[in-house]
Amino acid sequence: MTMKLETVMTRSIAQLSYLIGDDATGTAAVIDPRPDYEVYLELARRHGLTITHVFETHIHADFMSGARELVARCGGSAKLCVSGEGDAQYGYEHQTLSDGEAFDFGSVRLTARHTPGHTPEHVVFLAATDDHPDDPWGVFTGDSLFVGSAGRPDLVHDERGKKLPDQLFDTLTGFYRGLDGGVIVLPGHGAGSGCGAGIGDRPLSTMAYERRHNPFLQHDDREDFKRFVKEGAPTEPAHYARLKKLNGQGPEILRGLPPCPALTVEALAQALDKGDVQLLDVRDMLAFGGGHIPGAINIANQPEISNWAGWLLDAGRPLLLVLEHDAQLDQVRRRLLRVGLTRFVGYLAGGISTWIEAGRHIQALPQWSVHELRRQLPDAQLLDVREKDEYEAGHVPGARHIALHDLSERLNEIDRDHPVATFCGSGYRASIAASILQRHDFSQVHNVIGSWKAWRASE
Repeated sequence: MTMKLETVMTRSIAQLSYLIGDDATGTAAVIDPRPDYEVYLELARRHGLTITHVFETHIHADFMSGARELVARCGGSAKLCVSGEGDAQYGYEHQTLSDGEAFDFGSVRLTARHTPGHTPEHVVFLAATDDHPDDPWGVFTGDSLFVGSAGRPDLVHDERGKKLPDQLFDTLTGFYRGLDGGVIVLPGHGAGSGCGAGIGDRPLSTMAYERRHNPFLQHDDREDFKRFVKEGAPTEPAHYARLKKLNGQGPEILRGLPPCPALTVEALAQALDKGDVQLLDVRDMLAFGGGHIPGAINIANQPEISNWAGWLLDAGRPLLLVLEHDAQLDQVRRRLLRVGLTRFVGYLAGGISTWIEAGRHIQALPQWSVHELRRQLPDAQLLDVREKDEYEAGHVPGARHIALHDLSERLNEIDRDHPVATFCGSGYRASIAASILQRHDFSQVHNVIGSWKAWRASE
C-alpha cells in the first residue's frame, strides 16, 4: 500500500496541478487539470491507477480548464467535482462539493474546505491518512495561498467581488493560520502567474515557513491587509475575464488538440485575402526579423507564448500559423490551447522558405544591438514595453514607457516620422511590440536584441 503523488508543472501558464491516489485500491484524483490532459492519463497508467475523481478548486481565470476534457477521456467513469459554495453557477454536468465533504482513495483522504477570497466559491483540499483523518499532512491550496503570496481578490467583477478582500483576510487568518506548521503547502501556481503578486519560485512550502515569511500572512489588521493587497495587485491580463466565463460555462470537449491543417502558400494567401484572420509567426525574433509575411505578429514559441497570445490575440478570430519547422505544431497548439485559443485555419507547410521561394512579398524587422542603439540615441525613439515595476527599477535615460499589453491602445503617443526602437528585458516582448507597430504601418521600426540585459552588461 503506497500513496502516489505527482505534481504536473506547466511552465507556460506557471500552473501546478496534481494527481494523488493509492495503489492499494488503484484509485486516484486529479486536482485542477490543464486542457492537454494526456499527462494525467500517462501518470495514472505508470502507477496502475484509475482516475475516479477530477476536482476543481475554483473557476479559473488564467487558463482553460481541462476538467471536462479529462473526464470525457476517462470514458465518463470519473466524477467531475466542483464547489457548490459561494453561489457558483456552472453550465455543464458536475457533482457539487460542500465544505467538509471527504473523499477516500485507499489510505488517502481529501477533505474539501471552503476558502473564499480569490473567488467566492474557492475550495481547498486537506490531505490526510485514513487512520488520522483530522490531522492533515498537506493542503492543495489552489489559488488561495501561494508560496510567498496569496490569490488576488480582484478578478470577480460583480457584487460578490466586493466581499472578496474581506473573505481573503478571513481565509488567511482564520483557516491557514490555524493549520499545523508541518502541513505541506501544495499551491496551484508558481512564479510568473498573474493570479497573485510576487509568487515564490519554489513549487511547495510548509505552513510554518509561510507563517514566518509570507507577507500576506503577516497582517492582523483587516484594513491594513486590504490596502496591502490593493497596492500590490499586478495588472489583470485581458484574457482572464474571457477564460473565467468560458470555464464557468464549460469549455468545448475537443478530445485532443484542435485541428490545424497544413496549408500551401496559395491557400494561406487566400485566407489572408479573405480577412478576419490573425497571422501568428512563432519563430525566434532573429528569424522573424530576417523576413516575415507582412501583417504577422511575432510571439516566439517559448513558454511565455501562452500568456502573451492569450492577452494580445482575439479568441474569436481564427489563427494562421507560421512555424520554425512543421514538427513544432503540436507544442504550439498545446500552449495556445491552454489559454483557450482553439480556432485555427491552418499552418504554412514547409515554413517561411516556401513563401519566399514562391516569390511572395516579405518584410524585414531590423535588429539593433545595444551598441547600435547608443549610436542612434537620442534621434531614435526608445520604447520600453516592460511592466511598470521593471521600468521603475531601472531604464535607459529618455526611454518612453508603454507596457506591451497597453501598446495597441496607445499607438497615437508614438511619432510615426521618427525611428522607433522597441526594448524590454531580453528582446522577446520587444519583438512582439515591434511586430504590432509594423502591422499598424509604422515604417521605421527596430527591435533591440538583448534589451535591458544586454544594456546592463555593456555598461
